[in-house]
Amino acid sequence: MRQRLLVPLGRTWHGIPQVLGSCLRVVCLALVIVGCASHSLMPRAQSAAIRDRERALASHADAIQTAIRTSGSMGALAFLDANDGRLVVLPGDSPADAWGRYVSSRESGTGRVSVPAVVTFVHRADVPMAPETVTRSVLEQQQAMRTFLATLTTDLGDVHRGIEERLGAVQRELAESIAATKHDTDNALAAARADAQKELSALADDLAALRRFMLQTAQLGWLNHDLTVENASGIRKAATASQELTASSARLEDTLNRLSENLASQLKELANRLDTIQGKVEGIK
Repeated sequence: MRQRLLVPLGRTWHGIPQVLGSCLRVVCLALVIVGCASHSLMPRAQSAAIRDRERALASHADAIQTAIRTSGSMGALAFLDANDGRLVVLPGDSPADAWGRYVSSRESGTGRVSVPAVVTFVHRADVPMAPETVTRSVLEQQQAMRTFLATLTTDLGDVHRGIEERLGAVQRELAESIAATKHDTDNALAAARADAQKELSALADDLAALRRFMLQTAQLGWLNHDLTVENASGIRKAATASQELTASSARLEDTLNRLSENLASQLKELANRLDTIQGKVEGIK
């Protein structure tokens, strides 16, 4: 968006000096045309009047040069007042500059100076240039052109300032929009980061629970293995004890059998002895 705004504004501002340059070239062309005008292009009466005026000004050459040196300018517009014939010297670096100074001075508004239709621009004595004949109408047109250019420059400056103010406002709005977007983005990133932290914490808890479960499973496996080993050992011991018990039972049975046989023989012998004793007892009676 900023590039779209800056490109048209840049083209507009770069176009302003081109317009001013074109106007200045027109003014310079007009000055060249006026400066190139010679007496051969004028009517005889006007040419004679110009020669008479120049001869009249020649008698005031010292005064004119003194006024030029005092002003520090490159020359001056010199003419004789059309009303009283007194010498009038308007210093300046060019005919247009001298006329512009005169128009902007207080003397131009008093009405005491009557400018003739044709005036002469006299260069400073150390400048090797002949006097230039300039008409008052051309000077007035040039002054009007300069005023127009000054007004145009002021208007263009106002337009440029307005454009810069608008551009500044747009840039501020864009900066505020970017700041707001950055704030929202930062908040969204912070929220996403917090959610990610929560998910990572939950995942870590799940992994810890899974690790505990796997450890418990491993412990149960070890316990089961130990129990299996103990059961196998117990079974082997029970089998051994069973075998020993069987052998003991067989020995006990054998012992009981021998005791029974011995007891039977002893009882039989006892019975025999009792019978004998009884027979003796009966014999005694």
